[in-house]
Amino acid sequence: MHLAQINVAKIVHDMDGPQMADFVAALDNINALADRSPGFVWRLIGDGGDATDVRFGDESDLLINMSVWADIESLRAFVYKTAHGAVMARRGKWFPALGRPHMALWWVAEGAAPTLADAFVRLQSLAAHGPTAFAFTFDHPFDAAGQELALAPITKDCA
Repeated sequence: MHLAQINVAKIVHDMDGPQMADFVAALDNINALADRSPGFVWRLIGDGGDATDVRFGDESDLLINMSVWADIESLRAFVYKTAHGAVMARRGKWFPALGRPHMALWWVAEGAAPTLADAFVRLQSLAAHGPTAFAFTFDHPFDAAGQELALAPITKDCA
């Protein structure tokens, strides 16, 4: 099994505008970093070479990031121990709080790429039921067999 993740952010500024310049400038480097990170398997890519142009149903005001990783440790290392963490520490500068879960994790079969429909069902489940084996978070993870995981606390020291 592999670990899938979705994270979304509400778009309130034009992606080409000055408010988003720092975020957009970091995208290529962060995506390249993900692509070469240990445990990386797949990421959602739209027509523009990243996922900034991908939209889903009634959620057309959301920026979507979706990827698959070999395991939860690989994804955690990328998120919190690389330059990605420093960029995401500034998330509030570009994106307002959603008032609902913006990220969900779940297990997929090796070789399977998750669909946007499935990913949004995971976000909805997390909002309705909290973390379960169906959709969970780094703070409350589950293994591929559906058992709660006891992971070491996340330290957010970025490389």
